[in-house]
Amino acid sequence: MKIKDLSIIIPAYNEEERIVKTLKEITSFMTETKINYELIVVDDGSKDKTYEVTQNFFSLYPDLNFKLLKNPENLGKGAAVRKGVLNATGKLIYFTDADLSTPIQEIMKFKEFIERGYDIVIGSRAVKGAKILVHQPFYREMMGKLFNKIVKILVISDFNDTQCGAKMFKNEVAKKVFSLSTLNNFAFDVEILFIAKKLGYKIKEIPVVWKNSPGTKVKLWSHGFEMLVSLFKIRFNRYRWT
Repeated sequence: MKIKDLSIIIPAYNEEERIVKTLKEITSFMTETKINYELIVVDDGSKDKTYEVTQNFFSLYPDLNFKLLKNPENLGKGAAVRKGVLNATGKLIYFTDADLSTPIQEIMKFKEFIERGYDIVIGSRAVKGAKILVHQPFYREMMGKLFNKIVKILVISDFNDTQCGAKMFKNEVAKKVFSLSTLNNFAFDVEILFIAKKLGYKIKEIPVVWKNSPGTKVKLWSHGFEMLVSLFKIRFNRYRWT
């Protein structure tokens, strides 16, 4: 089987209402690019019909390279992305959110910087050139900025926005980093960047277009506390670097 140039991973939890729209946008754009790609959706134990509607959509395009994976229960976004990464075959691996808050067209920017020699490229809403078309409610923005400041103090100071959902890796880099990762919750982004930095990978933070979508799965207080605890786990965990 010919190796794919690109794997696109979508972690999905209870996304029945918008997953098909997202998949249509991705397949339409990627068909235009002529890039040899595969699209991987990881259903993270959804309680709605995310798996079924995705399966039905994929069945309409038997000639395209689609994979539908499923966790038996809701393990967390980090677990879903890890499963997608470890099953990806593309030379480049890109993951993004099911709501496409970072439009799929932005993927070409990531690819360009990988081709310039970076191992990992992460999208950012907090560097010069970023365009936020639709803002989050102010209290979520403030909490997000506070979280990033804590990340800088406790874990890693190199990045202004670890939580933007769009990131691209070289295949072998993604496989190495995610094989060492341990977090399943929303703090997994911080962990993988921490591991990648420790391993000496070359990382670029780039500005992206971004728009808030209603229906976020991040619960401000319960997930916020869980993520804060996770930062201490990252800081003091003993990772296997070999």
